[in-house]
Amino acid sequence: MNRLPAAFAAAAAAAVLLTGCGTTEEPAGGTASGAAATTGPVTYTDARGKTVTLDRPATNVVGLEWGEVEMLVTLGVQPTGVADIKGYNTWNTAAKLDGTAKDVGTRGEPSLDSIAALQPDLVVMGADLAATAAAQLEKFVPVLVTKGSDASRNLDRMKDDLNLIATAVGRTDTAEQVLADFDAAVAAGKQKIADAGAAGQHFAIADGWMEGSAVNIRMFGTGALVSQVGIALGLQNAWTGQVDAAWGLGQTDVEGLKALRDKDVHLFYNASDGTDVFAVGLKDNAIWKSLPFVRQNKLHRMPDGIWTFGGPLSCKQYLDELVKVYAP
Repeated sequence: MNRLPAAFAAAAAAAVLLTGCGTTEEPAGGTASGAAATTGPVTYTDARGKTVTLDRPATNVVGLEWGEVEMLVTLGVQPTGVADIKGYNTWNTAAKLDGTAKDVGTRGEPSLDSIAALQPDLVVMGADLAATAAAQLEKFVPVLVTKGSDASRNLDRMKDDLNLIATAVGRTDTAEQVLADFDAAVAAGKQKIADAGAAGQHFAIADGWMEGSAVNIRMFGTGALVSQVGIALGLQNAWTGQVDAAWGLGQTDVEGLKALRDKDVHLFYNASDGTDVFAVGLKDNAIWKSLPFVRQNKLHRMPDGIWTFGGPLSCKQYLDELVKVYAP
């Protein structure tokens, strides 16, 4: 997840808002009916506290953050526009795009012109982007802003965001079923881990990047979304370093990982873009090689394409990988 940089360029001329011809389909996994549960007006109140009423559920939807795009597809609504489609397809395999969406620029600086050209009836974005983009987009299209992350309650926040989007697209029944399935998977996974005698064991989650020869490591603290998945399974996050209040993320280096020495830890990491900084950047590092989770083969590269900031389907992918390790 990249922090979203500054703002849109100047606003394009206001477009005429049409209902459009967005694509809808069966939700990923076939969890519920593809038919919209609502056909008349829908009203939602987004993360800004702004209440919006649409004449009908949105079908021609543009998604500007990958977690929200995943949620749209999960609900059976293929977005007509997506920010950084290539990146989404690389990092998020939980809810696949059908190839019809148009690319509307980057997540940090989407193209207002490209969005307007699609004549959407709704644009969905996270709170990080809203401060710079929402007002300009609202000149020609309704906007829905999700919370995106909240380290004090990230699993519940994820569910709230899904339900918010579901209201706007008329798919609340689908959302209810998706979340029921997710909760059942959590309960089943927690029981498997308990039955394996692994309840209460420790994990750590990280990713990283190279700056020259230096490896920077981003740790996922207790409040990070995928960490919350592990905790819901009855495990404990071993990382107690400083993290931010929104995402539950902190930064360290290989020296900082010594803090994990005293605990029996499995370390999980993602490298979906193909750059495995732990395998390449640290392979000759003496501190790295001395860490117990490295020496004991408790280092786990997650399968490519599991988005750590996604919706219930991405969380389920992460859940499944944790269960494989702790309850083999």
